[in-house]
Amino acid sequence: MNLFTARLTGKMLSTDQFEKSIQDMINRVNRWRQIEKSPELAEYLKLKEIVESAKFQQTKQELSERKYKDTEEGKKMSAFKKLSSTMRIKGYKYALDNQTFQAFLKFRDSDDFHKMQDPKERRQSSELRMFNMIYRSLFYKNYQQVLNSDELKQLTALEEEIQTEDFQKRNALWADTKRWQHSEEYKTEQRYLELANSDDIKFYLAQRNEKIDWAELFRPSFSDDMSSNKNWKPGYGYANAKARDGHSRTIDRQAYNGGKNTIYAEGRMSLETREESVQAVAWDEKKGFLNHVFEYTSDVMNTKDAFAQESGMFMAKVRSQGTPHHFFGLSTGKNGSPMVAMYYYDGDIHKMGLVNGDQTKMADLTGMLRSMYYVYTFRWTKEELIWYVNNMELLRMPNKLPKESMFYLAQSWLPLNEKGGAGKLKIQWARVYRSVD
Repeated sequence: MNLFTARLTGKMLSTDQFEKSIQDMINRVNRWRQIEKSPELAEYLKLKEIVESAKFQQTKQELSERKYKDTEEGKKMSAFKKLSSTMRIKGYKYALDNQTFQAFLKFRDSDDFHKMQDPKERRQSSELRMFNMIYRSLFYKNYQQVLNSDELKQLTALEEEIQTEDFQKRNALWADTKRWQHSEEYKTEQRYLELANSDDIKFYLAQRNEKIDWAELFRPSFSDDMSSNKNWKPGYGYANAKARDGHSRTIDRQAYNGGKNTIYAEGRMSLETREESVQAVAWDEKKGFLNHVFEYTSDVMNTKDAFAQESGMFMAKVRSQGTPHHFFGLSTGKNGSPMVAMYYYDGDIHKMGLVNGDQTKMADLTGMLRSMYYVYTFRWTKEELIWYVNNMELLRMPNKLPKESMFYLAQSWLPLNEKGGAGKLKIQWARVYRSVD
């Protein structure tokens, strides 16, 4: 992959742009996670379930759209008013309120009622004459007809019902033209809409709808700004504690110097390959360990004691100088096990990929400016292994890694059959994210 062309065409972000995009993403995810735990989101989700329920929507529709005349209360009030307004009922009620008529009723039910039927008695009493007029009137006839009528029974039943507290409460609700706005459901919906339109909830939903990318899928498990050697120790980090660690090889021109060639300054860790003659223990394929004279010194450093992890995402900001071979990536600490090259410079070409004997697979990276830092990323999932430079995906393959933890390894060396000289491997920062998918 020619990264120079990718930069020119805008497919690859500059390192500064990519780092900014990472930080923006991390800030976005941190905000997303804070909102995820907030009482406001919990309230919103609870209200959302309520407001979107069929029961709530049915209630809203009834309160908003149902006409008062179509309600049970409206129909009963209409029937009551209609019955109350008939001439028969009005006449009956007038009779109930008329003192003279009530006096007539008492007289009618008394033992003296027979006097009213006697003409002689009537001539002698104006009251009897008046009672007799009432007795023979249509007014009294209407009273008698209404008194035991179904019409009066219906009106009485309605009157008794509409005077109850429960009916008055229900009738007040349905008679209110703004009943929806005055309901508890309306208050619930308004609170829901208030939360839904808040910046935090809208932000949260937008990220969730976008399926918030890698920073949401991974959570930080290791971070090093390279300000000190607290996370790094010299050596290969061998799994076998009895193995001689940090040794050099007779097929190389440099001796590893136990961390003395690793400098922490100016916000970075620098493994320096220096031209200096030293004698050190080295591994020879035929003779085993022996003392050997080297013309250069360098270092191999690991994070085995600080972190080791299976799967996740691994990121580092790296560059190198000079012609030594430089490696930054992941190791299990076991001979013969695969190693992940996040950054590898072979003295001529940058590469990245899987170092695994005959199954080694590497991608060549051309068009890189060696004086510039790039962010190298390795994503390790259950199914796949993916390598990136800045935002550019460079290599993808099925997961063939062993199911065991790996740690960071940084190393510089000079092969015996190459002329190369002094140089530096510089790491400005390294981070690890733990997969939660």
